[in-house]
Amino acid sequence: MTALAWLVPAALLLGGLGLVAFLWALRSGQFEDLEGASYRALEDDPPDDQDRAKP
Repeated sequence: MTALAWLVPAALLLGGLGLVAFLWALRSGQFEDLEGASYRALEDDPPDDQDRAKP
């Protein structure tokens, strides 16, 4: 029973920290451009050594 006295407040504290982190990310604009990140991940950049081979 004493384990619940530690686990319940710890779970509530961690849940509250997660909620605060989510709200901070929401207010700072982390979820504004959801499609742009997926397109940037698929873009191909030429390797550096191909650029150097051109005169």
